[in-house]
Amino acid sequence: METPKILRQGAEGGATLFPVEYFETRAYLAQSPQLYKQMLIGAGFERVFEIAPAFRAEPSDTVRHLTEFTSLDAEVGYIDGAEDLRRLVEELLTDTLSFVRQDLAERENPLAPGIPEPKPPFPRIPFARCEEWLGRAGAEQDLGTEDERAIGERAIREFGSSFYFLIDFPTAVKSHTFYAQRQEADPRLTGYFDLDYRGLEIMSGGPREHRFDRLVENLRTAGLDPAGFPSYLEAFRFGIPPHGGWAIGIDRLVQVLAGLSNIREARLFPRDRYRLDP
Repeated sequence: METPKILRQGAEGGATLFPVEYFETRAYLAQSPQLYKQMLIGAGFERVFEIAPAFRAEPSDTVRHLTEFTSLDAEVGYIDGAEDLRRLVEELLTDTLSFVRQDLAERENPLAPGIPEPKPPFPRIPFARCEEWLGRAGAEQDLGTEDERAIGERAIREFGSSFYFLIDFPTAVKSHTFYAQRQEADPRLTGYFDLDYRGLEIMSGGPREHRFDRLVENLRTAGLDPAGFPSYLEAFRFGIPPHGGWAIGIDRLVQVLAGLSNIREARLFPRDRYRLDP
């Protein structure tokens, strides 16, 4: 699919939106194609994907963040839960890295031996256990760069796997993600998960809320006005199947595979908080 990159509203709240002048009104650069992916599931497209630019106004001066990056977004309809998505992600990553490794080997590229060989199933690590590892059980705080690095070191020691899922994120941590489905057994938790590699997040996703009344409630809980999302909510008003998906930052994945110390080396003309030229 190919979705618009100039939008009336953002998919993940206003804090990381780039505003633009759009004739007589205000618009924003797309943070992701999230809302369009879900609308297409409701229109009868059971599996969709897009590889396209995304924009995040995050003042993050790190070696893994860009304000303009390329994202691979996918959405799948008729799922039974988060495990369906995690298995698809495992297959996708395993097949992709196998292809990259073989292609580089045929080209006698010296990077070929360093391409990781993931072996599914990847460990599933509940967020609550991560907080115990960090010595702050029950705090329900979002994970920072150093937190993720510490979790990665512990995960490798405990499970012997460089790839692992962080699962069962609290609603308090993913509160900006209004479309994240809450768990039936414990609404304080979402079905959302991250896929990490050696302490670096490379993918996030999960089941979406497909029930109209609960989606409206989630919007209000996130401090958003449902009246600002008329076209999006219209797709849910008459029913939409259970669905979910994920997004992979292509630049960050290239950084990992090429063993680059800075994500800016993975992009020809990187954009960050201070770089607008060339």
